[in-house]
Amino acid sequence: MIALAPSAAAPFAESEAVFGGILRRMQSDDTMSMSHGDLEELLDTEGRKLLRRLLQDHLDLRANHEPRVEVVDDGGVRNGNVEAGHRRSLQTVFGDVTVTRRAYRRRGGSNLHPADGILNLPPETFSHGVRKLAAIEAARGSYEAAAAAIERRTGERVGKLQLEQLTARAVIDFDAYNRIASLQPCGADDVLVISCDGKGIVMRPDALREATRRAASRSEHRLATRLSKGEKANRKRMAEVGAVYDLTPVVRSAADIMRVSAGDDVVAAPKARAKWLTASVVEGAATVVARLFDEAERRDPQHTRPWVALVDGNNHQIELITAEARRRRVDVTIVVDFVHVLEYLWKAAWSLHDEGDPAAEDWVREKALSVLEGKASQVAGAMRRSATRRGLDATARRNADVCADYLLRKRPYLDYPRALGSGWPIATGVIEGACRHLVKDRMDITGARWGLEGAEAVLKLRALAANGSFEEYWGFHVIREKRRIHESRYLANSVPGDKSP
Repeated sequence: MIALAPSAAAPFAESEAVFGGILRRMQSDDTMSMSHGDLEELLDTEGRKLLRRLLQDHLDLRANHEPRVEVVDDGGVRNGNVEAGHRRSLQTVFGDVTVTRRAYRRRGGSNLHPADGILNLPPETFSHGVRKLAAIEAARGSYEAAAAAIERRTGERVGKLQLEQLTARAVIDFDAYNRIASLQPCGADDVLVISCDGKGIVMRPDALREATRRAASRSEHRLATRLSKGEKANRKRMAEVGAVYDLTPVVRSAADIMRVSAGDDVVAAPKARAKWLTASVVEGAATVVARLFDEAERRDPQHTRPWVALVDGNNHQIELITAEARRRRVDVTIVVDFVHVLEYLWKAAWSLHDEGDPAAEDWVREKALSVLEGKASQVAGAMRRSATRRGLDATARRNADVCADYLLRKRPYLDYPRALGSGWPIATGVIEGACRHLVKDRMDITGARWGLEGAEAVLKLRALAANGSFEEYWGFHVIREKRRIHESRYLANSVPGDKSP
């Protein structure tokens, strides 16, 4: 759109008029009887109008003072034809404004707007402020709730499809940011911990992996409008969640883990610090594990610190971690989560005790202490012998045999005496909390069906928020947007008049 530049006769005259109107309104008789809540709403509405007007007047002032410059495009060709008064709209957190600037072009070429680069305008209508708000709110709750939050903040309505697109755009620099993100200091003796786990997300049919999609197509729906219990199994795609964190070692004993009573002295477990989370529903577990090692090597490039990998016993996870450690020539001690061991012991207890028998609790504690003391094989053997002496049939002793098998298979990763004596963690609470926070709390909203791009974007935004790095990321993203959208269109990747790094 081409138009005359706004008048330069009285810059900010419109802003002064709006402000004067607010002043007169606040001194009028009708506001004297208002409650403070009514006054807040009045000032919120009128204040937004004033801020929008101030922004518009500032943009008009810049338009009237925009100098003519020499513009050379990315092909090295001078764009010598200049036309003033080109306008475009921008939907900001204060409302819609119009940006007026010069257009430069050459014969057969498209318009170049150096002022757009200096302002770092996005290609779409929505400002960076609205885009940032959309990213924050879409990661926090449903798209419907995000749209309502944006409308409350800006007075403007953003559609669901637009929100999904803005959310996807918001994370395009996620991988690049993670490669350069600032590191928190740690002690030379601090333990470096990595952990990973999977969590399913209900997806739209076109976003399922091929085998899952075929299984879903063969199943029947009991209800027309929603999935019933048990029908989600073939509608989910696994998201892989990973965590890297530091902690100062805290030496503990088996007795510290299995306290007899609440009055026992407590040795606090080591506390996770500088947690870094990542998640992906697009990339497989191997890629996420590689990212965990990338982050760990950023923190300890010379491999001088102790590395511990906490797992829940999943064989695939163990294989991936072992392979990645071998590839990078780093010594990683894998520790199976002790809470999972306890779960197996409790199931075994009900093979050897009547349901609800208080003696089962003493039995579990005794066996758990033995496992913590490095006697997993002895516990497995004693469990089998006990089941045999009692004459239990295959069904009755099944849980005891399953537990014994588990302890023997995972024996290489049950070196709890070394872990506790070195002050390392032995539970996967951090990654389980991450799965709950990154995936379940947002992605498992009732009725939600995810597309691949939208799910991936929300996972990444929630990871940034959980890492406390969203603000830093957003600044990085905005700089990259400028280089990508504006500077790349000019010779030597520079926008005339631009001073950004």
